[in-house]
Amino acid sequence: MNDFSWLILIAGGLISGVIAGLLGIGGGIITIPLLVTLGYTPVQAIATSSLAIVITSISGSLQNWWMGYFDFKRVFYLGIPAFLTTGIGVYFANKIPSYIILFTFGIILLANIYLIDLRKQLSLKEKEDTAPIFNPLLSKIGTGGAAGILAGLFGLGGGTIMVPLQILLLGEEIKVAIQTSLGVIVITALAACTGHTLEGNILFIQGIILGLGGLVGVQMSTRTLPKLPDLTISLVLRIFLGILSIYIFWQAWINYQQIIINY
Repeated sequence: MNDFSWLILIAGGLISGVIAGLLGIGGGIITIPLLVTLGYTPVQAIATSSLAIVITSISGSLQNWWMGYFDFKRVFYLGIPAFLTTGIGVYFANKIPSYIILFTFGIILLANIYLIDLRKQLSLKEKEDTAPIFNPLLSKIGTGGAAGILAGLFGLGGGTIMVPLQILLLGEEIKVAIQTSLGVIVITALAACTGHTLEGNILFIQGIILGLGGLVGVQMSTRTLPKLPDLTISLVLRIFLGILSIYIFWQAWINYQQIIINY
C-alpha cells in the first residue's frame, strides 16, 4: 500500500458510509470497485469489503437504535435466513470467474431499478384487491435468503437487493426498508467476513481503514435520512444504481480481457 492509498481508502470508506446510511446498502458497491481499481483481485476486494461493512453497519444501526428507528423484529425475520445462506455465496465466490461475478453484479443493480418502480404498480393493485399479493412469511424468507447469498458472493451486505425486495414483497416504506436493511447487513456482513477470513481472502489493514471512513460517513447519513422526502430517496437510489451498473459492466469487460490475454 503506497503513501496515498490510505487516503483513497478513507475517502472511499466515507462515501460508502454515507450511502450505507442513506440507502440501506452496505457500501460494497463503492468499496469493491475502489479496491479493484487499486489493483486487488475481485475476491480480495469482496472479502475486504465485508470487513469494512461490518464496522459501518454496526455504527449505523446503533445510531438508528438511539434515534428510535431500529426494529429488532423486522431485522430478526430477515436476518436469520440471510445468515443461513451467506455461506453459499462465500463458497461460490471462490469458484466463479471474476468477470462473471462482476457482470452478474451489474445485472442485479439494473434489475433493482425496475423492482422499485414495480412496487408502485403492485401497491395500487393490492389496495384494490384488499389482500396481500405475496405470502408474508415466504417473502421474508426469500428476501433474507437472497440477501445472504449476495452478501457472501459479492461482499455487498445484501442491501442492494434487500431494500427493493422489502418494498416489493413486504410493502415496506422506503425509509423503514433502508433502516431494516442496515440492521440485517450487520448479520450478513459478520457471516461473510467470517467465511472469507477462513478462506484467507481478507486484507485486514485496508478493511479497517475503509471501515473507519465508513463509520464517520454512516453517522452523517443516518441522521439525515429521516428528514428527506421518500421521493427524493427513491430517485437518488435509482440514479445511483444505474450509474454504478455501467461502471461494473466496464470492470467486468476489463477483467474478461485480462483473462483472455493471460490465457
